[in-house]
Amino acid sequence: MIFSKQPTFQWLIVGLGNPGLQYENTRHNVGFMTADLLMNQNNGFYSKNKFEAVFGECTIGQSRVIVAKPQTYMNNSGRAVTQIAAFYKIPKDKIIIIFDDISLDVGKIRMRRNGSHGGHNGMKDIIELMGDNNISRIKIGVGQKPHPDYNLADWVLSKFPQSDKENLDAALEKATKAVKEIITKGIDSAMNKYNN
Repeated sequence: MIFSKQPTFQWLIVGLGNPGLQYENTRHNVGFMTADLLMNQNNGFYSKNKFEAVFGECTIGQSRVIVAKPQTYMNNSGRAVTQIAAFYKIPKDKIIIIFDDISLDVGKIRMRRNGSHGGHNGMKDIIELMGDNNISRIKIGVGQKPHPDYNLADWVLSKFPQSDKENLDAALEKATKAVKEIITKGIDSAMNKYNN
């Protein structure tokens, strides 16, 4: 009996968001947007729909990389991350999570190698299911609520106005460069270069 060998990947990049047309281009979906841009820049394509995610592969530097978009809705993002990481035997220090951050202005990004979920339910689920908060992450600014009484869910599920497009595009571009920097030179180099 011949067993097909499981492909070897060095990294797992996960962009967080919500599936479905109604959530496209919303603040909560900047992780999906970054994943798509990363795939476009590196001749990648989404070829699989399993482990509760849409994912595919590309090459960055000398590394074979999986880029994934969980399809579970934001609050259950950890299910896809743990399944893909386990199946392809990708260690926690080779996982990068990309998600939105309301404490950063649009156009800003920030990287951390570990830490709390900071109130982000997608990251919270990943940390809980992985049993570890030593997971690299890239946070993309989506701006603060316009008023303290504004409903947070309504805010993160709102679409970006046209006036934010230039800053948003710059942040997404910066985030993909940060991913490449982490993979090729390490997260310290990426934080020094792109944290702002």
